[in-house]
Amino acid sequence: MHLHILGICGTFMGSLALLARELGLTVSGSDANVYPPMSTQLEEAGIVLCEGYSADNLVPRPDRVVIGNALSRGNPEVEAVLDLGLPYVSGPEWLAEQVLPGRRVIAVAGTHGKTTTASLLAWLLESAGQVPGFLIGGVPRNFGVSARLGAHDAPFVVEADEYDTAFFDKRSKFVHYRPEIAILGNLEFDHADIFPDLAAIERQFHHLVRTVPGRGRLLVADGEPALDRVLEMGAWTPVERFGIAAGSPWRLALERDDASRFRVIHECHDAGAEVNEDAVVDWALTGAYNARNALAALAAANACGVDLPRAAAALSRFATPRRRQELRGEVAGIEVIDDFAHHPTAIAATLEGLRAATPRGRLLAVIEPRSNTMRLGTLRERLAASVAAADAAFWFQPPGLDWSLAPVLEASPVPARLLEDLDALVAALVAEARPLDRIVVMSNGGFGGIHEKLLAALEVAHAD
Repeated sequence: MHLHILGICGTFMGSLALLARELGLTVSGSDANVYPPMSTQLEEAGIVLCEGYSADNLVPRPDRVVIGNALSRGNPEVEAVLDLGLPYVSGPEWLAEQVLPGRRVIAVAGTHGKTTTASLLAWLLESAGQVPGFLIGGVPRNFGVSARLGAHDAPFVVEADEYDTAFFDKRSKFVHYRPEIAILGNLEFDHADIFPDLAAIERQFHHLVRTVPGRGRLLVADGEPALDRVLEMGAWTPVERFGIAAGSPWRLALERDDASRFRVIHECHDAGAEVNEDAVVDWALTGAYNARNALAALAAANACGVDLPRAAAALSRFATPRRRQELRGEVAGIEVIDDFAHHPTAIAATLEGLRAATPRGRLLAVIEPRSNTMRLGTLRERLAASVAAADAAFWFQPPGLDWSLAPVLEASPVPARLLEDLDALVAALVAEARPLDRIVVMSNGGFGGIHEKLLAALEVAHAD
């Protein structure tokens, strides 16, 4: 069977392609934006990639087409699929039909931290010998791929996105997955291109809650008012809280300011289940938000039979997913770090974590606001404050951003510069950076290959 995927280089659709290939299907795909790491792993898997969208990409005629949610009516390849009468389906629906039946599905949902939490959970299950399947919106470095089938009798971890499913199905992706365990990590307003307000997203999260069976489990972060409102709409599944609140059965206590060491406390006093245990985690990640992600993963792994001491020990061997605080290189004592942060909350959390882990040298933030929410300018009033933990901020005005970042610079709590040319941005960073500095580049896109360009320019500048 030949499966053709439109939008194949998106993190979700590319992962879907890997699963289809593992199932033995012939897989091809097309996309207008091809860049690593997804393009690299697809090519390594022997999947044919077509650059751009065209009816010609449908020759030879595929048996079925999977259409990504980034594509709309008017796209030439979408129009050709419809005109030719080809069978088509959304990515989440294909996953639900072909991969998830009979599996113990664990869905990881939340505005932030889904990729890291899902990667953590898959690694904890793997370390316990369970051989989980997974589909993650990034490339976990412990596995080297973003998706695999795993053992059929093992859990399947899926990053559960609230973004819409397809142009013909406007429900959130995660309503298709029917998980037995759902992690709700946090919830705030995002995706302003499809949701009018936070209440609309809360309603979608409640649709997810409605699909979790009574024998399952809802692992819900404490201290999240929006998630509290979701549960107030009704819950028919046992709820287990995690976070820092005194009454939560899963709690963490930081033992270092940068959260590279923390204690996990698990207390459960429900009828028939008296648990009182703790464990210390020493790991390579920093930031309280990452410790919270780990706590969620530990709770989910425990629900799958992984004991806390074993899981805590496995975290010391966890490597961050690609593009999540990923060190891309170091030149003359200057580190270049890649991070996917693109929402003000995520930008602030990333910088605060790195700030705590940078005792010497400066933290230089480089930000490309290119997500759909950023392009609409919905959260621009919060951008200036998001860089407070940095020593300086370099903002890039990408093509298609039809509002000016100048007011963000005017309100900046740290020295800030605005650049509209990538080469000029690289030159400015090279001129500014000095040994012991850490340059963290934040974008949810390829950013024109800035990481490689920056490292090459630093090599030239420090060749002597």
